Order: sequence, then C-alpha cells, then structure tokens
Amino acid sequence: MIRLLGFPVSNYYNKIKLALLEKGVEFNEEMVRPSQDPAFLARSPLGKIPLLETPHGTLSESQAIFEYLEDAYPQHPLYPTDVFARAKCRELIFHLELNVELEARRLYKEAFFGGSVSEEIRQDVSERLARGLSGLQRLARFSPFVAGSEFTAVDCAAFNHFVLVSAATRKIYGECLVSKYLPEVAAYLEEMKKRPSVQKVEQDRMAAMAPKG
Repeated sequence: MIRLLGFPVSNYYNKIKLALLEKGVEFNEEMVRPSQDPAFLARSPLGKIPLLETPHGTLSESQAIFEYLEDAYPQHPLYPTDVFARAKCRELIFHLELNVELEARRLYKEAFFGGSVSEEIRQDVSERLARGLSGLQRLARFSPFVAGSEFTAVDCAAFNHFVLVSAATRKIYGECLVSKYLPEVAAYLEEMKKRPSVQKVEQDRMAAMAPKG
C-alpha cells in the first residue's frame, strides 16, 4: 500500500488526496509538516510536502506524484483518452498553479500564518492575479467541470487551489478575487462539494484547521 505524507491544510496535499480517492487507490496517510531536518530532507529534497511513498521509492512534487498515480493505476483515469484533451488538462493545471496559486502564495504569510506583507507585495499580487485569473477564464469551461463535462485531473487541483486562493484574497483585499475574475467558480465549488471524495477532503481539512484544546 502507498503512503501519502503531508497534512490536510495543504492544497497540494489535498490535490493528491482527492486524486487517490477519485481513483479508488488504497493508501495510508502520515501527518508531517515541511521540515529542514536532515532526515526529512533525505525523503524530500527541499523539505516540502506532499510526498508519496511507493513500493519503488519516494516521490516529491505534486504534479510528478499525480502523473505517477495516473500511470500506475490506469483503471480509473483522470485524464481524457484524447491526446490533445490530455494536453489541455495539463495546460490548465500549469496555468492555475504557476500563474494563480504561486502568485497568491505570497499573501499566505499574512492571510493564514499571523505575519504581514507589504503594501507593495499586495499591489503586485493583485495585478498578477488579475492577469492570471483572466487568462484562466479564457481557458476554463466550467461545464460543469473546469475542463468540460467530465471530472478530470484539473479538478483535483482546481478545487483545492480555488478554496485557498479565495480565502487568502478575501482576507487581504476584502473581496474574493477568484470570483471577481471567474464568476463561475462559486457554482463550481458547490457542485464539487456534492462529490463524496471532496466531502472527505474538506472534512479532514476543516478538522485539521479547528482550534485544539
């Protein structure tokens, strides 16, 4: 059995967890946080999560993990069979993660971790998110899923990233920039929450975020 390492607050951890649940792959979870401890760096080159322990060794980086799962467990594919449609899914994932989530990540220090970010960073992120989300609007279909009529790999990433980016921008700017540029997202998220796999991911995420004690 494979093992997923990380913690349920991480959108990239939840991306892989959702894929595992949708594919029906049996797995265990090990709760770990990013670390620069030498023992952890031996498993994760940059000390990041998620990690996937497989019978052949450990994998890092969520998209590499996702591609491994798709190849190793082809019985329930999350990519379309058409070659170009598969490429469009990957295009959407790369655009979402590089031009939206990675930009919004600069806000997380203040939005989620009690720190602060400068006004310069706030302005720069706002401008970059406007460009990234507008670009995503040109690619996404929301009919009802991001890439079209079928649930795909894109949705494993998109749901979890939209939830976090939406929360961060509401905290920093007082409005959800995701919904501002992608008005279809609100209905999309509600539709996604009907899926048992998404309900499980969200339940575990909320439990992990709940105050202890």
